[in-house]
Amino acid sequence: MADPVNAVGNVFDDLVAARIGRRELLGGSLGAAALGFLNGCGLTPTAQRGPLIGFASIPISRIDTVVVPEGYTWQVVNAWGDPIMVGAPAFEIDASQSAAVQAMQSGMFHDGMHFFPLPRGSSSSTHGLIGINYEYTDDNLLTTDGMANWSAEKVQKSKNAHGLGVYEARLEDGRWRTVADSRFGRRITADTPFRIKGPAAGHPLMQTAEDRNGTRVRGTFQNCANGYTPWGTYLSCEENFTAYFANDSGSIPRLQDRYGVPTTKDGWGFRWHEFDERFNAVKHPNESNRFGWVVEFDPYDPKSEPVKHTAMGRMAHEGAALSVADDGRVVYYMGDDDYRSKFEHIYKFVSKQPYRKGGGAAQNATVLDEGTLYAGRFNADGSGEWIELVQGKNGLTAERGFHSQAEVVIDARTAGDVVGATYMDRPEWLAVHPRSKEVYVTLSNNSSRGKGKPLHQTEPLGADAANPRAPNIMGHIVRWRETGGDPAATTFKWDVFLQAGEPTHKDALKRGNVKGGVAFAQPDGCHIDARGVLWIQTDSSAQSMATADWALLGNNQMVAADPTTGEVRRFLTGPVGCEVTAVQLTPDLRTMFINIQHPGEAPLAHPGRNDPSKPKAISSWPDGEAGGRPRSATIAIRRKDGGIVGT
Repeated sequence: MADPVNAVGNVFDDLVAARIGRRELLGGSLGAAALGFLNGCGLTPTAQRGPLIGFASIPISRIDTVVVPEGYTWQVVNAWGDPIMVGAPAFEIDASQSAAVQAMQSGMFHDGMHFFPLPRGSSSSTHGLIGINYEYTDDNLLTTDGMANWSAEKVQKSKNAHGLGVYEARLEDGRWRTVADSRFGRRITADTPFRIKGPAAGHPLMQTAEDRNGTRVRGTFQNCANGYTPWGTYLSCEENFTAYFANDSGSIPRLQDRYGVPTTKDGWGFRWHEFDERFNAVKHPNESNRFGWVVEFDPYDPKSEPVKHTAMGRMAHEGAALSVADDGRVVYYMGDDDYRSKFEHIYKFVSKQPYRKGGGAAQNATVLDEGTLYAGRFNADGSGEWIELVQGKNGLTAERGFHSQAEVVIDARTAGDVVGATYMDRPEWLAVHPRSKEVYVTLSNNSSRGKGKPLHQTEPLGADAANPRAPNIMGHIVRWRETGGDPAATTFKWDVFLQAGEPTHKDALKRGNVKGGVAFAQPDGCHIDARGVLWIQTDSSAQSMATADWALLGNNQMVAADPTTGEVRRFLTGPVGCEVTAVQLTPDLRTMFINIQHPGEAPLAHPGRNDPSKPKAISSWPDGEAGGRPRSATIAIRRKDGGIVGT
């Protein structure tokens, strides 16, 4: 369904390439201006002639390092514990730094990120800020002796290793470095104050003993994928936030249960509630309602107040992929990826007002405060519809427990259930094609499909058109195009772009249908670059990778796909036990940043904690023998000849 090549676009490409060279047409501000001119004329420019993907596919890997194609090189830019704020000390290889020091350093498990050029408003590809998520922690690696002798200081260090960060980076002599003592350096942790905006602000379900007005909350955590705004701010998405709460009372409220608040004393084992009472869901039943939102802050202003946008709905937010309607309203596509329930929905938010083009954060501060939230229904005939989640419509009435729009957004999951949205197989990252505006979503897996059921259902859900395998072990990718190419439309056409798998597997449900026979499983991160390459990253758990099904799949990886032809090639493999996540390219497309998360994850039940007495038993990446423990990190990938990544 990708846009066809436009003959007039070819002519223009040839004329400009003759003057400045095809590479320069594709990158930098002049290239952007040329493509913008074509788009403004209603034409579809071609990014290049010949194959979209120009590198040779690499084999799978089981080694404890990053592998990229011949002709490429990679380097670490910033790892857990590296200083990013003024006065921050260096990382201690035995992880003996204090909680206070951790709050000045990079957090633990790098995930979503975005590159913001410096100076603001420029298209610099050699100097910028990286806004980044630190999703969660392995507390057995976070301190020298792990979770033994658990204490308030260890809880504080864990909270300080979560959240968000901003660091300044510069390309010099062919290598990227973090700028020490940058005035832009910032950490936002599980204790940083946030303002609550939108329909849920001030509602009784948002009020707590600490915040009786329900308008301010401390902290963000489980920040998985991300987004950005056209006015230059960073969006981060709170995913499996209920993992930090515990309700062992034996009588859990319906709202806590629908969102998966653990009913055991230890929950997921983070144990914050033992020293921070607000995570005791019995004593403070509303605290968990204040998480599961899309958050926004200005990376260029270290003193800016971060905000939680409740109009965009509460869920295990995986990401917020931006598209812009013709009238300037912003549109965000979002997945609800709950590790426990597995069956959740895909959502769309359309702002009420258009954004102010050319304006910054201050001029657009209210754009995300109001809008319409939708949940997606994927029909068996390839059609789809966005169903309004608006109080009083589509069954969202007081009789069903929705007395106001605040209650709709606080319980967006149940709202999606009521309106008949499709239960998807763990919707992960989403990406929007820069020209066709097609949307791609990764659906990582659902081992319960065919034998499990959504929380309010009485019968198991089998395969359906949008989720065609039961069980779905290997995952797949769905794409859609809005009616009329309008991101604000309420109907769309969709198809399954690919099913991941191992093409020689004896079980047909695990083979997939990837063109070219490239084996990969459980797609998670995804990004479509300015040339139209779909980059797909995998997040198979260490438990899965230890099974026979993964014998020919190797470590987690990143592949590149051509949306038009369906061709897939393997571009990168990661170290042992890691997840490969997040893709960002500089405006000239000559540097690609990705994150290597949790290298050395133990093959145990999630979250797979290590043995603190043997921190390098599984992985020693990236520091090798000189290091004390594996560390998540952002890496930069470049072509040795300085060319465009992916060609």
